[in-house]
Amino acid sequence: MNITVVGTGYVGLVSGACLADSGNDVLCLDLDPAKIDTLNSGGIPIHEPGLDQVVARNVAAGRLRFTTDIDEAVAFGQLQFIAVGTPPDEDGSADLKYVLAAARNIASRMTEHKIIVDKSTVPVGTGDKVHRAVTEVLASRAVNIPFSVVSNPEFLKEGAAVDDFMKPDRIIIGINKGDDTALDALRTLYAPFQRNHDKLVVMDVRSAELTKYAANAMLATRISFMNELALLAEKLGADIEHVRHGIGSDPRIGYDFLYAGCGYGGSCFPKDVKALIHTGQVDAGMDLHVLKAVEHANDLQKHVLVNKVQQVFGTDLTGKHFALWGLAFKPNTDDMREAPSRVIVNALLTAGATITAYDPVAMDEARRALGVLTGLNYAKTAKAALTDADALLIVTEWKEFRSPDFRLMRSALKAKTVFDGRNLYEPRAVRDQGLTYHPIGRAG
Repeated sequence: MNITVVGTGYVGLVSGACLADSGNDVLCLDLDPAKIDTLNSGGIPIHEPGLDQVVARNVAAGRLRFTTDIDEAVAFGQLQFIAVGTPPDEDGSADLKYVLAAARNIASRMTEHKIIVDKSTVPVGTGDKVHRAVTEVLASRAVNIPFSVVSNPEFLKEGAAVDDFMKPDRIIIGINKGDDTALDALRTLYAPFQRNHDKLVVMDVRSAELTKYAANAMLATRISFMNELALLAEKLGADIEHVRHGIGSDPRIGYDFLYAGCGYGGSCFPKDVKALIHTGQVDAGMDLHVLKAVEHANDLQKHVLVNKVQQVFGTDLTGKHFALWGLAFKPNTDDMREAPSRVIVNALLTAGATITAYDPVAMDEARRALGVLTGLNYAKTAKAALTDADALLIVTEWKEFRSPDFRLMRSALKAKTVFDGRNLYEPRAVRDQGLTYHPIGRAG
């Protein structure tokens, strides 16, 4: 099939590359010439394990191309995937200007039936807005061209997105009743990704749009719930890791997203929780009390490591120097959006401290996101970050941090103290190495 993907960000590039890998001809459109130049020269503008090989393989095979030409992109694909950003507006709502602009661009150039697929994360009712925008543009052209609008939300985890796309646990299709042409096309498109059993879940457009928000909101809720329990565990002398095993073994609960830490971040959970709260308030006239609590708990959790540091070293951290391991919001990505490290770095610097930070992947993105901050420096290795530090803060659970040289750590850190925001180590094992250890919600 000929497929156009509008947007070469995280969702668009992964989707386009994986659809090409199953034999489709894919043309990816982006209005950022620098991004398209990077892709056409063999570069990848985002860090995602395995994506570079998939892109290179399909570019070489001629199945994947990149362009800034809107006319070419609209003419190319029967299926037009909209995978542009929906950044949060000032009121927390999702900004749909890029989605609607893409829809109008399609409508202003289409000459035959097109299936417009909303792949971006969008609030309930966006499909109606896209349909209305296309209808208005076609009317202004005085043409009557049939088209379909479908919701096909993505469920890709950063750091495992290629695998998630290739081996989905479900494929949500939101479609208007009776639109058999669009449904048949999407069944054909996704057939290679569900050889063992049918993973298509077909529903109305509004339900599909809400499903995406509901999924992310549920996962964010689990994280904030465990983070709050971790704080309670500390007060009561319990160990949150034991609690996690105890409740995760219940099949009704499971283990996923039950790890206590220093808060969630990234491009999805913070934005989508805010957007769903806004949808409830503005579109439905109701307060989503649970999600407001989830958001509040997460905001507080991002300060937990700093609070622990100040309990040990005092509120005035002037003259104190800290090593910080991990800047990205999670491992296997360079994404700094809403990363807990941003809150932690700014709070420590504001209190007078200096920091040397290290991340295996996100150093360049951190420099861009954080800007030039007096007192913040970067190290080339995790060990180098420890030089002259009073204590170490672990913010992201990269694999290379899981088995450090504790003897070197003890000799390097002046105060021989570790603040672990991801509970990477067994408390007793660390303390047996002569280090003072402050995890999240764990007994000694």
